[in-house]
Amino acid sequence: MPLTDVSIKNAKAIGKQVKLFDGDGMFLLVTPNGGKWWRLKYRIGGKEKLLSLGTYPEIGLKEARRRREEAREQIAQGVDPSEQKKEAKAAAVAAEREQSLTFEAVAREWYAKKTGHLTPDYQRQIISRLENMLFPHIGSIPVASMEPGDLLRAIRPAEERGAIETAHRLVQLAGQVCRYARLVGYAKYDVSSGLSEALPPVQTTHLATITDPKEIGHLLRAIEGYEGDISIVYALRILPYVFVRSVEIRGAEWAEIDLENALWVVPAGRMKMRKPHTVPLSRQVVELLTALQAHSGAGHLVFPSPFSATRCISDMGLLNALRRMGYEKGQMTIHGFRSMASTLLNEQGYRGDVIEAQLAHGERNAIRAAYNHAAYTEERRAMMQGWADYLDNLRENE
Repeated sequence: MPLTDVSIKNAKAIGKQVKLFDGDGMFLLVTPNGGKWWRLKYRIGGKEKLLSLGTYPEIGLKEARRRREEAREQIAQGVDPSEQKKEAKAAAVAAEREQSLTFEAVAREWYAKKTGHLTPDYQRQIISRLENMLFPHIGSIPVASMEPGDLLRAIRPAEERGAIETAHRLVQLAGQVCRYARLVGYAKYDVSSGLSEALPPVQTTHLATITDPKEIGHLLRAIEGYEGDISIVYALRILPYVFVRSVEIRGAEWAEIDLENALWVVPAGRMKMRKPHTVPLSRQVVELLTALQAHSGAGHLVFPSPFSATRCISDMGLLNALRRMGYEKGQMTIHGFRSMASTLLNEQGYRGDVIEAQLAHGERNAIRAAYNHAAYTEERRAMMQGWADYLDNLRENE
């Protein structure tokens, strides 16, 4: 006998479950705790199965019958309604997950996993570009449904204000996120591929340096005759010999330097690639550092600021000293000592890999990098002494 709204409402189960049948395989399962569940019993492929049609009173009798008829139509066509329901649920879960994997969510995941080896300054630069330049435009778009045009719209503002190099860097950054998304299965394609071709080319400008031997000699003599704060004086005298980055020499600590073995190990925290860097010290540098110990050896900093013994000299302090010597912005920079050494050491026939290792340029292959670090130690030591002798010769011969 078919069910009625009244019989369903009054149905109770005492001690055990009760099944109230409505016809065509559908019944209401009533539990002792008061729960009422619509079920459809059917056969497909020779197997008996059950399909849940919902719960009462959320699903009333009329709606339950409609669902039963819909399921019976599927069965008549050879479609298993239980399997189709599972597939629909899985598709809904996948769609919900896809919607949650926005560019911002994936970018933050990538950032947490992939930037730990970088310096804090470089990390801040990356997250700033993401948060200020990319997220406002594409942060809410699911990575799986992103199009090249979405990325291009995010990058256009930088291009339109003339920051072409920044625009290209944004393409590279977005590309790293998109490739990560593809590799971990969040997206099928890297939509950033080839996007830089839609931007104007970067007009490369090199930081000013001096590579003419005669002019280098003039510069070294100017440094030797410079009078100012003793930390600035010695940092400028040592910098041409070691050609490290400004942040690396300015923050040098006596604990990092082994004068007896003529080695300076710059810790990972001050290196751009967050890996320790060994600098073989020439005889000239050892002599300069030995003399400097009388000034700053009692503290931990090799080049303390004239304003505070607990702070190192500033990049601007070094740069201003060059300007006082008469070297303008377009002639020489602090970074220029690295370019100077790189250019001339290559011209002098030193092996490129050895020069790159001494410049602490990142090696993409980690195994090769570890091998090079060990294998080039003696070559680098010989090169650094040869370079120091070469500079002395330029300074002493007008």
